[in-house]
Amino acid sequence: MYDVVIVGAGTAGLSAAIYALRAGKSVLVLEEKMYGGQIVVTPEIENYPGIAKISGFEFAQSLYQQAKNLGMEYQTGRVLKLQKKENCNRGDLEAAEFTGEHSCRPLFQVSAEKGDQQETYQAQSVILATGAKNRPLGLEDEQKMVGHGISYCATCDGMFFRGKSVAVAGGGNTALEDALFLAQYCEKVYLIHRREEFRGEPDKLKNLEQKENVEILRSCVVTHMEKDEDGNLKQLYIWNKQQEKEQKISVAGLFVAVGQMPDNQEFADLAALDEKGYIHAGEDCKTGTEGLFVAGDCRTKTVRQLTTAAADGAVAALAACEYLG
Repeated sequence: MYDVVIVGAGTAGLSAAIYALRAGKSVLVLEEKMYGGQIVVTPEIENYPGIAKISGFEFAQSLYQQAKNLGMEYQTGRVLKLQKKENCNRGDLEAAEFTGEHSCRPLFQVSAEKGDQQETYQAQSVILATGAKNRPLGLEDEQKMVGHGISYCATCDGMFFRGKSVAVAGGGNTALEDALFLAQYCEKVYLIHRREEFRGEPDKLKNLEQKENVEILRSCVVTHMEKDEDGNLKQLYIWNKQQEKEQKISVAGLFVAVGQMPDNQEFADLAALDEKGYIHAGEDCKTGTEGLFVAGDCRTKTVRQLTTAAADGAVAALAACEYLG
């Protein structure tokens, strides 16, 4: 039995663990992949207050180690189901309400896949910090082509395309950072954005515009792709919306950086989702279910940054501690 089970070990989840542990609570963190979340693959972080520059991996490692030193239990596994169970009969519950005791507080049961087995954990409270996953472009056979020319992580896979031509699809900071990274190693980098204006930082865009091996294709969308005889990416078909014409570019790789999407369907019975799949919660990080809290990019919010993820983790943990009493 844990005081708090945290689902997700990104910045929000690990920050929540640190705050809950410092409050003397027993904490289990469940993570499907690797701790750190999306920030792990970021080469440099330069916008976190108090830290001038640090790699995403170093930042995540520091958070993880801090939580471990405080006594965090950590398990790898995908959460399959979250249930809320009554902990006593009606008479006991009425007595508990009258006396103010918390012994009859409902419990959460968390089922997680661990290798070929399924483990079940019990907790008095749960914090969902599942973050978000990469949004696909929606091309035919896109997922089948991952590892055969399509990637969602330039820093992970960029070196495989050294000396080759590649494309980056997207218009935010991630797309600009990916293009800058790839321009160091690739012969040619096409940056494809569906709009004229970019959402990313102007300085990064200006830097890209000055690079001779980078070509920016504005108001353009990737419509489909062509494979070579070995099943690897050979060519992209691009539709120019302003000129209303199609062009083809020969590339060995396509790096997709068109934003994130939540993955919260397993929790929909206990946590209401908006039309995009984000968990409904305000700045207090409370869901509509008592004892269930949410932190980070998986909740409804306007700003999704490293600092707001850490802040959410603190808020959710303190709210859970208050609930536990």
